[in-house]
Amino acid sequence: MVSKKRLAFFNADMTGEKKTVAIIGLGRFGQSMALELMADGAEVLGIDNDPNVVQQMNNRLSHVVRADATNPEVLEQLDILDFDRIVVAIGNHLESSILVTSYLLRQGVTNIWAKAVSEQHGIILQQLGVEKVVFPERDMGKRVAHLLQGGLQEYIQIDRNCVTVMSSAPRVFVGKDVRPRQLLQQYGLAFTAFKDARGQWHHLPESMRVEATDTVVFSGPPQQVEQFARQYL
Repeated sequence: MVSKKRLAFFNADMTGEKKTVAIIGLGRFGQSMALELMADGAEVLGIDNDPNVVQQMNNRLSHVVRADATNPEVLEQLDILDFDRIVVAIGNHLESSILVTSYLLRQGVTNIWAKAVSEQHGIILQQLGVEKVVFPERDMGKRVAHLLQGGLQEYIQIDRNCVTVMSSAPRVFVGKDVRPRQLLQQYGLAFTAFKDARGQWHHLPESMRVEATDTVVFSGPPQQVEQFARQYL
């Protein structure tokens, strides 16, 4: 049995708040998340029913358990309800994902993050009451599609009406003194940071001269960002 008392750690933000994370399903998404959490100093319990996966992740996570998570007794033995964060990362078995999520919700767990592999899967999870539904494949596909169009170096969707992107210095800015407030008024985009030729990041000052070697970060509505990128990048 794995007890939360043996899974305590200080959060990466150094607030001293003790938290624990349980990840149910160690496919590519679950493994990637678990290892990233470990790299950030978190202790993670990984649960999967595949002995090969469990063996592969052994000694890479704080605790790895081979178990059938659709069995409520197993989750009870693992003290799953005591964890501060629970991730249902089961993707290839829709029924298992729904069974595990339903059990957790019936037990009053509200801190669930669940992976969806399709829009239908996501709708079911949301209808069950999961507030944090993630679509890793869909979101990655959208991100890569935007990057493939050229100009953008990074594309992050904050919500439906806001994205944050990183790009090379817009041609229209190069060699000119620019002011973020004027850019917001003119283009409807908030320019917030830039990286100079030495690779140093800076908050955008009240006024700056843009060089061709600079990299900029700006945010705004998706359509306006895309329009700006097509026209000036």
